[in-house]
Amino acid sequence: MAGKNAKRVLRISKETQPYRTELTPVSFLRRSAYVFPDKIAVVHGDRRYTYRQFEERANRLASGLRAAGLRHLDRVAFVCPNTPAMLEAHFGVPAAGLVLVPINTRLSSDEIGYIVKHSGARFVFVDHELEGLVKPLDLTGVRVIRVDDTGAAGDPYEDFLAAASPEPCEPWIEDEMETVSINYTSGTTGRPKGVMIHHRGAYLNAIGEMLETGLSFDSTYLWTLPMFHCNGWCFTWGVTAMGATHVCLRRVESSRIWDLIDTEGITHYCGAPTVQIGIVNDPKAHRLPRTVTCAVAGAPPSPTLLAKLKELGFRPVHVYGLTETYGPHTVCAWHADWDRLPADEMAKKAARQGQGYVLFDLVRVVDDAMQDVVMDGEALGEVVMRGNNVMKGYFEQPDASAEAFRGGWFHSGDIAVWHPDGYIELRDRKKDIIISGGENISTIEVEQAVARHPAVMECAVVAVPDDKWGERPKAFVTLKPGMQATEGEVIEFCRQHIAHFKCPAAVEFGDLPKTSTGKVQKFVLRDKEWKGRAKRIN
Repeated sequence: MAGKNAKRVLRISKETQPYRTELTPVSFLRRSAYVFPDKIAVVHGDRRYTYRQFEERANRLASGLRAAGLRHLDRVAFVCPNTPAMLEAHFGVPAAGLVLVPINTRLSSDEIGYIVKHSGARFVFVDHELEGLVKPLDLTGVRVIRVDDTGAAGDPYEDFLAAASPEPCEPWIEDEMETVSINYTSGTTGRPKGVMIHHRGAYLNAIGEMLETGLSFDSTYLWTLPMFHCNGWCFTWGVTAMGATHVCLRRVESSRIWDLIDTEGITHYCGAPTVQIGIVNDPKAHRLPRTVTCAVAGAPPSPTLLAKLKELGFRPVHVYGLTETYGPHTVCAWHADWDRLPADEMAKKAARQGQGYVLFDLVRVVDDAMQDVVMDGEALGEVVMRGNNVMKGYFEQPDASAEAFRGGWFHSGDIAVWHPDGYIELRDRKKDIIISGGENISTIEVEQAVARHPAVMECAVVAVPDDKWGERPKAFVTLKPGMQATEGEVIEFCRQHIAHFKCPAAVEFGDLPKTSTGKVQKFVLRDKEWKGRAKRIN
């Protein structure tokens, strides 16, 4: 492509001022399709799409939605796993001047119905395996299109694309602060809230991911992280910006991940610690012939896990953030002198959450009066953020937005310490701090002690009621296949590493309840332990 096609391909907005154009992640696909038209952009099983084809499919999606009568900033929902359709939605929907609503595929039918209704979505694209969740809903006035994920005629989604124009839509994006996506939170304490993110923030966060994980033209990114989760931490846009290759993955299965690492030349992927735990403990796990970068977030990783990843040849990049910050906001940027530390100390350094990405503001740890806590690695406070990658607010919930932004900063609800070197380290969610006999106990600190036991694959610690101490820690443990341990052995092991009052008072063995992104659902464990009590503190 060149010459007469340049305007068509690179046109993004109606802005004509020579010193400014509105930032939008839509531009990433426009450029990569222009510069690398014949490079493989998307891999999904036997299917391969070049960047030219990727852009054409996104254009058809945008054109089809426009032709259906949707207006500027109307909402379009997708209930799909990590397939080409879900990836195309991240470009086609905003290219049409519309707002994407990616929905968690593990939600119940009722929860999906609430999000569709609350967001006011006019269209719902639903994967064939998930159609049963949508069929019972009263979606009067909402058009539903099934995605069979075949890539062939007869697939309702493919037929929708085939009937639309492959040419770019006349742009409606006139302000980079327009909403590009509404991402609903998990709603563990009530109905989920719709987090509004804007084109500018999505653009900058995508660049941040490129910088922090070292994405390049030669990268091949494996979709272990759900695209519905914070728009795949904006890697949907970042991988595309570099002209790198997306490898789609419908289900997270550790053995399948190892197969793709070996056959597709995977260089990057992301995942919560529980996903990483499955990967490093899979029977197919082996020392890598090349470095594979893996971004770790979703919950604080244990030093044990980070050390195991490095032992296999992975380069873990520890990041931290929330849905309200487009996914990752901080990174534990590596220091060269850490390489000279003993392995245990090195892993402890890497387990900290660090500081803000180069494109974002630095984070603070504050007390209830919004004053900075002492940077001594001991004083506890709440992590607060602000900057280009903080949400606009919660969709149609102004009171919740005002509460989240009190004092001019976004309040994360995460408790941390602030180290003398400026790095932060999470200690807990506010609601997860255990108060035992007047002492504050970090569940994360206890979990990290339990995780060091050689038989433990993963664990979660919550507060349980105790008549004498008020609350005590209880550990829920999943053992590695073929390994054994008793409650007494785990407790005694912890006493060798942390203060006795912090050690679990009880240990229960079994599988842990998890979200679709691999986060352990501590509230499920708490609910079981506190059932029948009027208060969740004792």
